[in-house]
Amino acid sequence: MRILLDEEKMTWDEAWHVTVHTISYTNHTTLAEALEKWRIDLIKPLLPRIYMIIEEINERFCGWLWEKYPGEWERIEKLAVIAHGEVKMAHLAIVGSYSVNGVANIHSTILKEREMNDFYSVFPFKFNNKTNGISHRRWLLKANPPLANLITEAIGDRWLKDPESLLDLRPFANDSVFLESFQRIKRERKQLLADMMKGSVGFAVNPDSIFDVQVKRLHAYKRQLLNVLHIMYLYNRLKEDKGFAIYPQTFIFGAKASPTYHYAKKVIKLIHSVADKINHDPDVRHSINVIFLENYRVSTAERIFPASDVSEQISAASKEASGTGNMKFMINGALTIGTHDGANIEMLERVGTECIYTFGLKADEVLDYAEKGGYLSREYYQHDARIRQTADQLINGFFEGEAGEFEPIYDSLIAYNDEYFVLKDFASYIVAQERIQKDYLNKRLWAEKAVTNIAHAGYFSSDRTIREYADDIWEIKPYQH
Repeated sequence: MRILLDEEKMTWDEAWHVTVHTISYTNHTTLAEALEKWRIDLIKPLLPRIYMIIEEINERFCGWLWEKYPGEWERIEKLAVIAHGEVKMAHLAIVGSYSVNGVANIHSTILKEREMNDFYSVFPFKFNNKTNGISHRRWLLKANPPLANLITEAIGDRWLKDPESLLDLRPFANDSVFLESFQRIKRERKQLLADMMKGSVGFAVNPDSIFDVQVKRLHAYKRQLLNVLHIMYLYNRLKEDKGFAIYPQTFIFGAKASPTYHYAKKVIKLIHSVADKINHDPDVRHSINVIFLENYRVSTAERIFPASDVSEQISAASKEASGTGNMKFMINGALTIGTHDGANIEMLERVGTECIYTFGLKADEVLDYAEKGGYLSREYYQHDARIRQTADQLINGFFEGEAGEFEPIYDSLIAYNDEYFVLKDFASYIVAQERIQKDYLNKRLWAEKAVTNIAHAGYFSSDRTIREYADDIWEIKPYQH
C-alpha cells in the first residue's frame, strides 16, 4: 500500500484493489504466541507512515462492518485490525488478502470453525486448505539413494517427476524379494546412523533395535515430555518386574528450543538426565537406550529419516497445523505413532488404521476441554500408579544431584492442570507403543506396512502442494518451454 500510494501515486481505492488482489495469506499455526499482536506505541514511532496506513485500513474496514452489521459493536471490535492498543497482524493479513488457507484439512477446519470463525462468517469465500508437502527429491532421492534406486528398479523413474505414481509400489508390499531388499537397505541406514551417534554418545548403538525417533522444535505442545515419561515408565517396569521384557528400543531425540523458552530447556535437561540414568544402568541398557542428538539440522536429518523405524508425531491434537517431518519419515519407510492432528489424519486416511499407530484425544475433544473445562490432571495422577510414579520421580530425588531441577515440569502437569493433556493421553500412548512392540517382532509384517506408507507418501510431495497453490490461489500455469 505504501509503495502504491506514495511512489506510484495511486488513489487509495486503486492501491487497495491491487493489494487485496495480490496478497494471499497462509496461516501456519493457531498458537496465540505466533498470531502476533504489536503494540501501537512500538509501531507508531518506528514506522509512522506504515502505521498511518494500517490505521486507515482499520477505519475503513470497521466502517464497512458497521454498514454490514449495524449496532453490533462487540462483533466489530472482535474483527478490528486495531483494538486495545494493539495491531493484530493476523486480522490485517485476512482483511488485506484475497485468500486465506490452512496447511492441513484439520487445521483449515479449526480456522474456519473456531480460531477465525468471526472472519469466516464475513469472508467465507476467502478460506481454503492446502495441505503441506515436502520435496521428495530432497528427502528420498538425495537423502536415501539406495531406497530411491530400489523404487526405480521396481516401478521405473516416473515417480521422480510424478510423485503420486509411488502408488505403483502398492503390489510390492507383498513381494518377498522387494521386502528383503527394503529391509537390507533400512538395516544399512541404521548402521550408518549408529556409527555417527557412537562418536557423540560414547557407546555402540544396537542397529537391530527399534529406532524410535522424535526430531522437531522443542515445544510443550509437541509433547516430547510424553515420550520421556513413557521411557521412564519402561525403565521402572524393567527394573521392578524381572519377567517384563521388550524388543530393544533406541529412543532418539533431536530438538532446539527458543533462547528464552526456559520450560523447553528443562525438558531437554530431563531427556539428558533420563539418558544418563538408563544408558549407564546394566539392568536396562540392553533393552532401552536414550540419545539426544545435539545441533539437530538438515544434514543430520538426512541421516536420521532413512534410518528410522518409528516416527513420533505426538502433539496435542489441534495444536500442530500440519507437520512436515511426519512426511519425511513416511517416505523413507518409518511407521508413525501419532495423534489425530495435522497431516497425521490425512496419512491415516491413505494408509489405513493398520499401517499407523494412532492414540489420544481428538482435536474437537481438546478444544472442548479448553473451552468448557472438565479436565483435571490431578485425577489421572491420583488414579494411575504409572503416572504417579513417573511424575513423582521428577521431584523425589530419582535424578541424583538435581534436586528441584524438574519441579517446573512437575508443576506444569499437576499444579497447572497439564495444558497439553500429557497425562490424559498417557495410557493410550502406552497401548500404541505396545502395538509397535508386538508388530515389530513380525519383520515381514513391519516391512509390508513400511512399504505401504512409502507408496502413499507421494500425495505429500510439495509438487502437489505447489500445483494446488498455482491452480486455486495464484491462478498461474506452468511455464512451457
